[in-house]
Amino acid sequence: MRLVLAEDHALLRDGLIRLLEAHGFTIAAAVDNEPELARALGDPTVEAAVVDVRLPPTFTDEGLRAAIAARAARPGFPVLVLSQYVEHLYARELLASGQGGVGYLLKDRVADVTEFVEGVRRVASGGTVLDPEVVAALMARRREEPLDRLTPREREVLALMAEGRSNAAIAAALYVTEKAVAKHTNSIFTKLDLPLAPDDNRRVLAVLAWLRV
Repeated sequence: MRLVLAEDHALLRDGLIRLLEAHGFTIAAAVDNEPELARALGDPTVEAAVVDVRLPPTFTDEGLRAAIAARAARPGFPVLVLSQYVEHLYARELLASGQGGVGYLLKDRVADVTEFVEGVRRVASGGTVLDPEVVAALMARRREEPLDRLTPREREVLALMAEGRSNAAIAAALYVTEKAVAKHTNSIFTKLDLPLAPDDNRRVLAVLAWLRV
């Protein structure tokens, strides 16, 4: 898979290149500023991007803006955003389209090689990966009614789902059976008004509907 990597810190950028290439990814472009990122994302052969939120020239939200523009031009284009901090506005805007293929991880997670690589693969395949701290922060700020319909256990299941965990992993984390997790998941779909549809991934839609503000 051909990736664009945007990271302004040279050492971290070089480390990410080596890490991703060692796990089978091809780095089509590795850039350190927004203009080069925008050009790289315009390459139709690029299949996904790993992008730092803050890039030169202003170190505010250039990386995210470029990623959002790329997803507007190519709906569903997979983007994994890396950030030093939990930035609520950025996370919400990234999720605003309601489509999968998005991720938001804190840079500390890069230290866990397996978790990071699995996150990149999950996003590249159309899934959603959110850092547990991002999930917790967005939970604290939500005011939408659908969340109020969920029981405390269903909120726990959905929070773990947002982290990209499978039913088996959720069951292990909560010390319940997979059958119980499946029951909670179906209840979540019902309460969030997500009927079964052949072209929809309800798991992704549930996470996105829950986290959007």
